[in-house]
Amino acid sequence: MAKAVVLLSGGLDSATALAIARTEGYATYALTLRYGQRHAIEVEAARRVARSLGAARHVVTDLDLRAFGGSALTADIPVPKDRPLPEIAEGIPITYVPARNTIFLSFALAWAEVLGAQDVFIGVNALDYSGYPDCRPEYLEAYQRMADLATKAGVEGRQRLAIHAPLLRLTKKEIIRRGLQLGVDYSLTISCYDPGLDGEACGRCDACQLRLRGFVEAGVPDPARYATAAAPAASAAPAAPAAPAARP
Repeated sequence: MAKAVVLLSGGLDSATALAIARTEGYATYALTLRYGQRHAIEVEAARRVARSLGAARHVVTDLDLRAFGGSALTADIPVPKDRPLPEIAEGIPITYVPARNTIFLSFALAWAEVLGAQDVFIGVNALDYSGYPDCRPEYLEAYQRMADLATKAGVEGRQRLAIHAPLLRLTKKEIIRRGLQLGVDYSLTISCYDPGLDGEACGRCDACQLRLRGFVEAGVPDPARYATAAAPAASAAPAAPAAPAARP
């Protein structure tokens, strides 16, 4: 059975990506990065998801991006709350973590080379992606070209890495429906950028609003626990944000 490394945050998207990799016949090796994020409770969610979806192995490894800061997720900067959905779709928000997906994919590439795996799955999304530049298709294409030059296995012709982003062009509604078809238990996941100590999602940050809207549009209840029951209107869906001209 072919092996695949799956980046698993513990959120809705990465859980769905893990389920898709399993359904496509891969032995899944889940990788979670504990990087100093304020919502580190997602690491425990990742453990639950990995067990539920039968990962062959789940590795949680540490790095400290709080040393750099620059993001509401890694520094003492307030997480934006209660932003209108059209505003969420504009610009690059303060919850962007500099170079995060580049760092994460580098860890995944290293483990894939050790495993002899040629496939890496990542749950990025170019539609409901809150403006993050490292969730764009052109970024993933560029990273894959670089990866072919970056490893001993690649230079020797033993590895041609394929980066799979099966959610790239799906809406949150479509992601949720796909995951439910594959048996994903979304009660195990957490998407919130600023959860309470007891694991309750705030229901007000960008990630919560996009998730809540997705469940409303999918026509199914969100099983996550929220500190507030407020949910965005399904009719308020913003257009896909424009890609930034330059430089997560």
